[in-house]
Amino acid sequence: MIAKHLHTLELPKILDRLAGYCAFSASAALARALEPATQPAEVERRLAETAEARDALGKNDQLTIGGARDVRDAVRLAARGGVLEPQTFLEIRDTLLSGRNIQRALSRFGAIYPQLTTITNAIEPSGALVAEINRCIDDSGEVRDTASPELAAIRREVRVVHDRLLAKLQRMVSDASNAPYLQEALITQRGGRYVIPVKADFKGRIPGVVHDQSASGMTLFIEPLATLELNNEWRELQLAEEREVRRILAALSGWVGAEAESIIRTVEAIARFDLALAKAKYAEATRSVKPQIDKETRGRGEASSSGSRVAIVQARHPLLNPETVTPIDVILPDNVRVLVITGPNTGGKTVALKTIGLLALMAQCGLHIPCERARLPVFEAVYADIGDEQSIEQSLSTFSAHLTNLRTFLERVNERTLVLLDELGAGTDPAEGAALARAILEYLLQTGAICVVATHYPELKAWASLTPGAANANVAFDYETLRPLYKLSIGLPGRSNAFAIAQRLGVPDEIVSTARRYLDANVARAEDMLAEIARLQQQAERALEAARKSQREAEANAERIRARLNAIEDERKALIEQAREEALRETEQLRAEVRRLRNRIVAAGGSLDEVKRIEQDVEKLVEAAAAHKPKPAPREPQPKRAIQAGDAVRVKSLGAIAEVNAVDGEEADVQIGRARMRVKLNDLERVSPGALARRSQAEVRDEVVSIPRVPPPPLELDLRGLTTEEGVARVRDYLDRAARAGLPFVRLIHGKGTGALRRAIRDAIKADPAVQSFETGLEGEGDDGVTVVKLKAM
Repeated sequence: MIAKHLHTLELPKILDRLAGYCAFSASAALARALEPATQPAEVERRLAETAEARDALGKNDQLTIGGARDVRDAVRLAARGGVLEPQTFLEIRDTLLSGRNIQRALSRFGAIYPQLTTITNAIEPSGALVAEINRCIDDSGEVRDTASPELAAIRREVRVVHDRLLAKLQRMVSDASNAPYLQEALITQRGGRYVIPVKADFKGRIPGVVHDQSASGMTLFIEPLATLELNNEWRELQLAEEREVRRILAALSGWVGAEAESIIRTVEAIARFDLALAKAKYAEATRSVKPQIDKETRGRGEASSSGSRVAIVQARHPLLNPETVTPIDVILPDNVRVLVITGPNTGGKTVALKTIGLLALMAQCGLHIPCERARLPVFEAVYADIGDEQSIEQSLSTFSAHLTNLRTFLERVNERTLVLLDELGAGTDPAEGAALARAILEYLLQTGAICVVATHYPELKAWASLTPGAANANVAFDYETLRPLYKLSIGLPGRSNAFAIAQRLGVPDEIVSTARRYLDANVARAEDMLAEIARLQQQAERALEAARKSQREAEANAERIRARLNAIEDERKALIEQAREEALRETEQLRAEVRRLRNRIVAAGGSLDEVKRIEQDVEKLVEAAAAHKPKPAPREPQPKRAIQAGDAVRVKSLGAIAEVNAVDGEEADVQIGRARMRVKLNDLERVSPGALARRSQAEVRDEVVSIPRVPPPPLELDLRGLTTEEGVARVRDYLDRAARAGLPFVRLIHGKGTGALRRAIRDAIKADPAVQSFETGLEGEGDDGVTVVKLKAM
């Protein structure tokens, strides 16, 4: 790939936009340095990587690289013997921890995300280095007292001497005998030494060393001789502290330098992972799809076994406003390798050329492309001669500049090349320009390259109509409003519409009529025929779109009617069932009354024959009520169409009603209550949409339950300062949310203290069904003050 042609097609602008979705500088640099791959296997790998990242972000939109930074320059400095600053060590630590968290997050999904897992497997967390950085440096970037015994001892002495020095100075400024000589009763610093403000008139009254004076000269800042030794001792200890801190940072820098290669590999792996996430975010923002890659290799003129090699449906140029850009379809008929686009100026020919080339380059960079669906080959090279190449400095006319550009790549063209030419042969005598353009196209056709050319030459229209392997295309033009429609239609040549545009722009009719007379009669008839064909084609397209719209509306109305009929049938059954239950309740009351009468008659010594007859009548009523169940009304048969997202279905093997989330090949992702699962399409049958609402709560409880989609909680829960009861309650709720969100592990920060909170929390963890195992935090991760909990896959 030649950089000039990539710039012509504006690929660097796309990569700049991609870099805007990256989280740190290392991945942004990778994005801007992306180059189109030229091997089908590598292109497929890149596209699969983007698809996996889109799926992972769809399931967990909080997936990020955390606090990673590009620390490679600092690490290389340490490898050369340089000493790093404390804040730099914190950035290195955070980067290594981010790498470890990414690796843990994807460790359970190796089979689902093989490309992403391959990236994260290259991460080397360097746990011992992380622990050493945490031991030596606190979160504010200060070297800890515990970094070395020597530093701890020095700092203790510094504090003792400092306190003695301040106490002695405080006694001096508080002494009533010194009060007349002091400008103020305060202690301050000059040049790193403690001094007191003495009035200039009394400088000899308090012996000492003058370090500074006020702007007015009325105040002298004096270090009293009585504190001179303490000040010296304090300063010497400060210097000793600085030397020890420097020694500790040098030793830590040496450790970083020893692991420089490992850290750099980790940063680069994190950058690759972040780039995959950026490609996924960009694809979502541009409503892009993964293109199908044509891997077939065949000779010139050989037919494809799977249809057109280049097929892009509803393609949108990614740099144009998605709300206003008109999508185009580019479907090259099989065996066609040269496409000649004609039509009026400003009709969209150049945009069509750039869209085809740019989408091909994006796909080979591993980016999903903005269209409804696409099939593309992998090009070894993409050459573009688009725009005005005129150069005054190089004494080149437009025609010469175009030919100079063509000469740089014509000899390199082969069957794995895409060539895009705008206004081929323009800028010179029309007859000679057309002849030269035709010769170039015949040469490109012989090479087997795929070539798309925009032109106004009628000779090239005729050539494309009569030459095997070539085809015409036109940019649509509304002949009623005389405005371009920016749509590409393959099969017919276009017209320049010069006369119609001239009339619309107000050129006098007399001039336009005269111009028409000068036009060759055969050419004029051909142009009129093309105009009529184009007009009829537009009418047919509008009629077809109206028919499709009517069909969609009819299907929607039919679906609404079916749903209403089913709802009416459900209401009918409910009313009948209610009446039956009411009848059963009344007959039960009648039974009770008969039993009371029987008991009264027996108590009175009367005959039971009449009571038996009444009981028999009651039993007949009960049997009639029980037998009178509503018969199901015949259901409207469901239309025979493919199952799609949003359909209500019955899972045959489970007998459960579900809703389809997505269809992927021969499988579907369905939602059964709170459970989500993948099912073969042949195990599903469509049901009415009302069936989902009719499922009772009991049915939902009997179904297999999976994890509901909930926003994921943070990976850490800080419990320090809580009572054991509060801590256990917080942990149970947090583990439940974490398990339902699908987190692989979490960290519980309970602190060390007396250990009561830790024991209570771990007892609760043992009994939690969502927990697979737990362990004490690693050194540098919190030790006994942290419990890392691994959750079961739900």
